[in-house]
Amino acid sequence: MSKYVTRQRRALLDYLGTHADEALSAQEIAAALEGARVSLSAVYRNLAELEAEGLVRRTERPGTREACYCFIGAEECRGCLHLQCKRCGRTFHMDAAGAEQLKSVVEKAEGFALDKGDTVLYGVCEICRDD
Repeated sequence: MSKYVTRQRRALLDYLGTHADEALSAQEIAAALEGARVSLSAVYRNLAELEAEGLVRRTERPGTREACYCFIGAEECRGCLHLQCKRCGRTFHMDAAGAEQLKSVVEKAEGFALDKGDTVLYGVCEICRDD
């Protein structure tokens, strides 16, 4: 993380930390932080910096070209394989044992080592499948 943390960056990090399982657009984040006087331009600037630092992952909202951001800087996200629902956009942490098993299968079958911390598998979550 940067050495200098502005009030706006702190508000953004606090917000992202409490919404770590969500893929949010910059506009959604800015709207939520409006009361904290965080501008849309500050959200974009800080998201770009956080992405460069490996704390935020940018994805596209399913079925659109809209950029969304997932906070992966939380302790529970480090080295974790992520699952993202293509319908609701929620992000889930894959069970560690299951992630290791998948990683092992891919490595043996394909000779390819997955980077768990930077891998997202897309599908449909249990809640959305039941709807």
